[in-house]
This record gives sequence, structure tokens and C-alpha cells, in this order.
Amino acid sequence: MDPSPDIRSDARSDAPRWTFFTNHFLALACVAESPDLRVRDIAARVGITERATQAILSDLANDGYLERIRVGRRNRYKVRRNAHFRHPVVRGATVGDVLNVALGGRPRAAVG
Repeated sequence: MDPSPDIRSDARSDAPRWTFFTNHFLALACVAESPDLRVRDIAARVGITERATQAILSDLANDGYLERIRVGRRNRYKVRRNAHFRHPVVRGATVGDVLNVALGGRPRAAVG
């Protein structure tokens, strides 16, 4: 009798169970690196649906972390790097501070 397959051996076992960064932060980091990315591209990079990405971008814009700029039929997003985080533990840090550390030397848009 064959033993039941080990679920840890499938492709999903390589995916992490959790990460330090939320999908909100990952979407913000994508915009910081490439402000002209489409929602579809951000969704693919983060690994979430386009609908979830749109909701996240709306959250970030409504809470002052992103500025939404309409360019023709598309939206372009600008990271507000001087915005401060709301949580008391990290309230002293700006979005730009954390992006600089998290993205290291990778290119990023030089925006306000």
C-alpha cells in the first residue's frame, strides 16, 4: 500500500507561511520602485488579485501614503515618502525611511 503523499513535498511547500511585510507595504514598495506600474503588474508582483490590489491602493491613497494622479485613462501613483506611520511603535519613522531600508540599493522613484 502506497503511503499518502506528503503535502510538504508539493510546490506550495516552497512558499513561506508568513512574511514580515504586509500586502499593503509590498504594494507601496512596488509603486516606490516603479510609479508607472499598472494595477495588474502590482498584483502579479505581490501575488494577489487585481481587485485586492485596487482596494489596497485605495486604502493607501485614502490614508495619505499615496497620491493618485490621473493620466488619461490610467492612474499613476506617487508615494508620499514624508508620511509617518500610524502605529505607536513606528510612528517616528517615515514611509521613506522604511522604504530606503527595505529596498536597499534598488532603484526607486525620487518623489515627495
